[in-house]
Amino acid sequence: MTSPIIPRATAKAQIQEGPGGLGASLTHENPGKTAIIVSNSRLHTVPVVRRDASVAKPWAHFVAGGLGGMTSAVLTAPLDVLKTRLQSDFYQSQIAASRTARGIAPPAALSLPRTALLHFNETFQILFSIHRVEGSRALFKGLGPNLTGVVPARAINFYTYGNGKRIISQHFNGGNEAAWVHLCAAATAGMVTGTVTNPIWLVKTRLQLDKSHAEKTGSISNRRYRNSLDCIMQTVRKEGIRGLYRGLSASYLGVSESTLQWVSYERIKLYLKNRESELLASGRDWTLWDQTVSWGGKVGAAGIAKLFAAVITYPHEVVRTRLRQAPLQDGRLKYTGLVQCFKVVWKEEGMASFYGGLTPHLLRVVPSATIMFGM
Repeated sequence: MTSPIIPRATAKAQIQEGPGGLGASLTHENPGKTAIIVSNSRLHTVPVVRRDASVAKPWAHFVAGGLGGMTSAVLTAPLDVLKTRLQSDFYQSQIAASRTARGIAPPAALSLPRTALLHFNETFQILFSIHRVEGSRALFKGLGPNLTGVVPARAINFYTYGNGKRIISQHFNGGNEAAWVHLCAAATAGMVTGTVTNPIWLVKTRLQLDKSHAEKTGSISNRRYRNSLDCIMQTVRKEGIRGLYRGLSASYLGVSESTLQWVSYERIKLYLKNRESELLASGRDWTLWDQTVSWGGKVGAAGIAKLFAAVITYPHEVVRTRLRQAPLQDGRLKYTGLVQCFKVVWKEEGMASFYGGLTPHLLRVVPSATIMFGM
């Protein structure tokens, strides 16, 4: 009698000593099928219950996203404050007035290298002025709601993406991953995350921009909002519940950024995995470069993917910040919708304003992505 051939990849051999002496077992682990157990020269057929090691992975995605988001938010908080202020129309008007006073031509009249250098210099001048004029605590303005938003946002995003990828691949692609699977999972994760956390980001944005209201009234201490709760209460009282979801349309537009990031990250990871497999198959000794790529590949992939996605989709960040700004003193809203906001910014400030705050944004989100994905 010949024994059935069991695929090597799904077989496990165990040798153990029991009351009846030394016995061996060979188990064929195919879900829903039987296993041939050889023990003390006897054959036994038993059903197999497979223990899937990925059962705990959904919570692993959730915890990893939350911890990574919290760490990156604290480390990059000053750059987030700077980015938000540079995206607002108040700071853009201040920058324009400063350029006029110094006799500097508008960005549209300057060459690209000179415009980039000017933007870089102004960015760090504002960063140092925040510390000098308002104190070091101002660099962490809005960190409370930022942490309140980042931790659940990253946890929800990682959880939805990781499980969405698994569900879509299992039910619609025969258990195989593909670029379109990553695309659908990333888009779903972005929309779910944006919808759940939009009120938190609105509060954070308004607290970070509150200094502009204080300066207009002539007193640094005369701020519009005392804290996060006061901001929520005033927003609901003056604008209704819908006011907490201002900028949501731009967030949905920003799903393209997270989608590009995830798809790019998965493609780079696949390339690195194939490269490592080829190296192992070749049998040659690894060079220093091979070891460096293997060690830092995942972190580098996260940074490159985020840089690529952020630069391409950045204008939606500016529009989202403008839509989340507090109403004017008379209660009017300067920006009433996504398309209207694009038109007003383009007409009043030009194309360059859609990239206001890009430098601190990149300095914040690229390291942030490497921290989160590397945790």
